[in-house]
Amino acid sequence: MSAERASSTRTSTGPTVLVLAGGDPVDEHVLELLPPVAMVVAADSGLEQAARLGLRVDLVVGDFDSVDPDALAAAERAGATTERYPAEKDHTDLELAVLAAQRLDAVRVVVVGGWGGRIDHALANLLLLAAPAYASLHLEAVGPNGRVVAVHDRVELVGAPGDLVTLLAVGGAAHGVTTRGLRYPLHGETLEPGATRGVSNVFLDTRATVELTSGVILALLPIGEVV
Repeated sequence: MSAERASSTRTSTGPTVLVLAGGDPVDEHVLELLPPVAMVVAADSGLEQAARLGLRVDLVVGDFDSVDPDALAAAERAGATTERYPAEKDHTDLELAVLAAQRLDAVRVVVVGGWGGRIDHALANLLLLAAPAYASLHLEAVGPNGRVVAVHDRVELVGAPGDLVTLLAVGGAAHGVTTRGLRYPLHGETLEPGATRGVSNVFLDTRATVELTSGVILALLPIGEVV
């Protein structure tokens, strides 16, 4: 899949920060899906994702309970800054990395990794994208089997005709949901959390938009799925 096919945009512009999380190893093909970034932040063992992908890390955050100490020392020698937190903390390492990206005035944050492994970690990582605290960010996650984009207002998705996209309301009802460029359009409608109405919609062309008046939606795009 090309980088163009994997992209999604909001109307605002500004720096993009790449956040690398732990979890299952991410294949190098994910690099094709990533936009140009201003900075790379690793969340603890996300530093090992960086090594697999051949990426230089600018900042490493976390309690460092799972990162290889030698890898951490090598990153520091290469110029990376570290922020160490106690093991008993209020945020996961991934959320600390997102908070760091927010402090860096990022407009777009792309999370790589954090899929697989413990189901509670994986689910928490996906729900983190929809948190109200990060509504000002264009926040998305890219994994080995797809990508997830948080929609707080309006997002343009880029795909290919026949690509699947699922729209799920989280944290409450999503109101005024309107879509363009999808086979099954929504016109100012409400999606309830837990409802399956938004499952398996389909790109009609290369671009589709999703917007809403209140609430939040996670748009899930399986990579390589075609109907």
